Amino acid sequence: MKYQKLKKALILLADGTIFHGKAVGREGSAFGEVCFNTGMTGYQEIFTDPSYYGQLMVTTNAHIGNYGVKNEENESKSVKIAGLICKNFSYEFSRDAADGSLEDFLNKNNLLAISDIDTRALVAYIRDNGAMNAVISTDVDNLEELKKQLANTPNMNGLELASKVSTKEAYFVGDENASVKIAALDIGIKKNILRNFVNRDAYIKVFPYNSKFEDLEAFNPDGYFLSNGPGDPEPLIEAQELAKEIIKRDLPLFGICLGHQVIALANGISTYKMHNGHRGINHPVKNLVTGKGEITSQNHGFAINREETEAHPDVEITHVHLNDDTVAGIKMKSKNVFSVQYHPEASPGPNDSTYLFDQFINNIKKN
Repeated sequence: MKYQKLKKALILLADGTIFHGKAVGREGSAFGEVCFNTGMTGYQEIFTDPSYYGQLMVTTNAHIGNYGVKNEENESKSVKIAGLICKNFSYEFSRDAADGSLEDFLNKNNLLAISDIDTRALVAYIRDNGAMNAVISTDVDNLEELKKQLANTPNMNGLELASKVSTKEAYFVGDENASVKIAALDIGIKKNILRNFVNRDAYIKVFPYNSKFEDLEAFNPDGYFLSNGPGDPEPLIEAQELAKEIIKRDLPLFGICLGHQVIALANGISTYKMHNGHRGINHPVKNLVTGKGEITSQNHGFAINREETEAHPDVEITHVHLNDDTVAGIKMKSKNVFSVQYHPEASPGPNDSTYLFDQFINNIKKN
């Protein structure tokens, strides 16, 4: 059996804690911040989501790989996580529509994965002690060297990662004869966000992370969008300056996740690194405008300061996370600007919040 051939592996946390498992495929070591996702499905979309760049992903679902992979379900061109940690890895898959196995997909992307980890114990430990750097490795007999390398791994706090995942050249998506034109800043954009815009008759030009307002303005767009993405939002000075210029001119602006944080920073509202973040497809959010609850897909390790948001004279909190009362959405009172901390495009996940794309299109058309 394949299981008997698997090489020993481990995960070493920055505080010295060790969990033992087996290597899924290739051997070696991978470093990054360890975090967990509670989704029962969608592992392919998670692994290819640019927002997860540089993170070691722990999947809480007990079985990973059982339905294989499908090419059109990638959220970007390649795997973005730094490594995978799971309980049971399925080498065989049962979905007829799949294009191949997760094992082949990970090998093709040269991703280190380890299985047979007690993920319930690991996630409980992260919940209690917070997200931290870690290494997964098959070099189980060389702990001291792993500890030295781990100590030199950059901390996610203060780490700029948008430049690692953003497009190098601007590109177009959709029909150029569409009724609405949107300029999107790519600081880690997911393909399904672009699909949602296209499905609403929008033509999008996607710009690199460090583009200036003049670059986007030259497209003559009807509205502006700031995407999701990885890392700490504070180092993204150019994106913040871009947001300030859009806000100053009172142009339609929408932000998701990292884009939401950039809009907050552009308004002088600070951000902070969360204890272990929100990652999953079942997070409850309350829409304070409608009074309705929404089940949402989330993926973020940073959030905006609630006290500063409440004290801001021109910013209104529109959504709150019901688990911990963190800010999940804002809008500006005097400007055509709003943003959310979660992912209305989901995929997979709930569709409770897709109305936000319609809201943005309506904001553009009434501008």
